Amino acid sequence: MKILLIGEYSRLHNSLKEGLQNLGHEVTLISYGDGMKQYPSDILLKSKINKNKLLRKINNLSIRVFKKDFIKVEFKNHLKKIRHQLIGYDVVQLINEDALNLTPKDSINFLNFIVNKNKKMFLLVCGEDYTTISFFLKGNNGHSALTPLIENPKLKSRYSFSLKYISKPYKKLHNYIYQHINGVICSDIDYSRIFKNKNSFLGLIPNPINVDKLEYIPLKTDGKINIFHGINSHSSIKKGSKFFTEALSIIKKKYGDKINIIETTNLPYKEYINIYNNAHILLDQVYAYDQGFNALEAMAKGKVVFTGADQEWLDHYNLEEDTVAINALPDVNYLVEKLEWLINNPDQIQNISKNARQFIEAHHHYKEVAKKYLATWQSN
Repeated sequence: MKILLIGEYSRLHNSLKEGLQNLGHEVTLISYGDGMKQYPSDILLKSKINKNKLLRKINNLSIRVFKKDFIKVEFKNHLKKIRHQLIGYDVVQLINEDALNLTPKDSINFLNFIVNKNKKMFLLVCGEDYTTISFFLKGNNGHSALTPLIENPKLKSRYSFSLKYISKPYKKLHNYIYQHINGVICSDIDYSRIFKNKNSFLGLIPNPINVDKLEYIPLKTDGKINIFHGINSHSSIKKGSKFFTEALSIIKKKYGDKINIIETTNLPYKEYINIYNNAHILLDQVYAYDQGFNALEAMAKGKVVFTGADQEWLDHYNLEEDTVAINALPDVNYLVEKLEWLINNPDQIQNISKNARQFIEAHHHYKEVAKKYLATWQSN
């Protein structure tokens, strides 16, 4: 098959592409690299503004004062030049309703071209969009990345990226997409629980992890325990980073002679994926039901990850609590208790490490996940 993957967040489409190519399919990935993360793409939308500090400041001022983002204009113009390369695909998949960081109007114009020049189009739900944000904002549907906003409406300005999806222009884009897609695929339980009763829902296909690229590193626990916390300032509130930071402060005072703590901020993906190689424990997020991509890649390397590992996830995969990952909650005392348990029982670190890698190979192997995508695309 000839497959076009549009957009990239968290390296999901890159791993899927690798699995599809391994199975003999022709795959093209187009994206804007997701900003600082700098994910690779076959066609990378480029911005001169992003590379120039002065131009970035001017553009940010333009966004605040005139609601005009000239980076989006750059991306639109780039697409016009290369759109002849985006024709004749059997399957097109969007990573998100806002896959290429265009204005909603420009997205509709671009997708209209894609729909008319290719065969099938699917939408992947692996993050925020009109449906998920509308669901989370109800406030009575369990925890989510919007829980801090619901608990403290004063945080609204920190959620402007999320809340854009429920504006009229983005709702119009949402409606256009749903009129033209063959269906919706969810990447994990955080989203499948929202879509499970919707006609458009084609099923949950777990995130693809390229286990051939991520070496499992057996953990030695006869020395200090290394704890890693990588902070993304743009999503720190949504991930509950402050709870981890507070818990680490307590742990450091109590177990300073037994642990090393590594905290980083806003690292590009290539640095982030390697800097925690020597870690035993990785702190990810506190508001999830299931693991996101960063957590899964860390688990593939054998790290003990504090992340979404809620009861729904345990039931779905028939797992016992604290055997594959540690369910992280927005509760400092709870996090301290779980960290203490691991520090005082290093054999548990080794057990969870082995189980985590086995779990990834069993349920997230990129080649097997690619087969599930192919079956879903072909039958719809």
